[in-house]
Amino acid sequence: MLKKNKPHVLFFILLNLFFSITLFSQKSIYAGIEIGRRAIKVSVIDVNNIRKADYKILSFSTERIPFADHIAATGALPQEDINRASVVVSDQLKKIRADYKILEENIFIVAAPVFQSARNAEALKTKIATLTNKELEILEANEEAKTLVKGAMPPVDYASAFLLDIGAQTTKGGYIDELKDNKLEFVPLELDFGTMTLTDAVQKTVLNQSQANDMLTYQEKSFDYNTILRKKTKELFDANPPLTKKNKIYLSGGAVWAFSTLFYNENVKEHYITLTLQDVIDYDAILKNNFTKFTTLAKTNSEAARVLSTYDQKYLISANNILLTCLESIPELESKKVYFVKEGQVTWLISFIADRSKKVNTNF
Repeated sequence: MLKKNKPHVLFFILLNLFFSITLFSQKSIYAGIEIGRRAIKVSVIDVNNIRKADYKILSFSTERIPFADHIAATGALPQEDINRASVVVSDQLKKIRADYKILEENIFIVAAPVFQSARNAEALKTKIATLTNKELEILEANEEAKTLVKGAMPPVDYASAFLLDIGAQTTKGGYIDELKDNKLEFVPLELDFGTMTLTDAVQKTVLNQSQANDMLTYQEKSFDYNTILRKKTKELFDANPPLTKKNKIYLSGGAVWAFSTLFYNENVKEHYITLTLQDVIDYDAILKNNFTKFTTLAKTNSEAARVLSTYDQKYLISANNILLTCLESIPELESKKVYFVKEGQVTWLISFIADRSKKVNTNF
């Protein structure tokens, strides 16, 4: 009897094995839909080892909508934005479910902290919940830096590293201290200057407005303003002595993306790109003295073209002044490792996954 049914038994064993393998693969796949300040970003990743930030990006897409500008103008989201965002999220979620068969608990939908200031943010949450049967979580502004740090740095490096993210308005980040009883403490870092705010501050020092658009004048004023920038950066490091003991520095944000893209000009597949102070110094010289090298590169390199369509020369100079000043402020930098966090768009998703992983200590 057993011999007679052997093919059927074998079939069911193989079928069970197939579903076991499929279920295992589904457990490692995660998706995140982020409604950001100016775009909706959709990421799907396959996580191999969350502690080492070992993951593969299966897909990434973005759709630009200027939410932050509309909220700033009226204090609320226009109905058109609510409708469009809800439809995009719903359509993307249907596609993710169909293409990847992801477990529902592995799908996250979040909105940037700027949505906290929209008086009708609940209308967006309600509409998305109705269309998708998923909850939209609006990130807290005071949690943004922690989320960024937890997602940008591999959890295995929490105790030995810190992160700085050079944004448009500020430079923020932080580090994680290990306390007693397996508890962690997040310490935020913030520098008042970002790429745009530093550029605006320098521009205000140009008294003769007929020279406002003159690049030589801007470079001269920018050089003079570095004294203030260095003072502010020194204050930041002096106020946080544990930073001197960290032997790894993770950097993210538009300034580092611009540098890495224009200077290295390589399609690097790793999530973290090693950089050096000397490279940043050499890039700085090209920015100020041979900018045509980058405009020429942009004609054949789409990513370089994207950098130059995002930042003009003044913004790039300001961005690199912040990057250079931060690196020069780190004691014994030559003995430490510095990394650019290339995949900044998925850091919040990695942070969410780490929070839910039994292999990562997130006892804050």
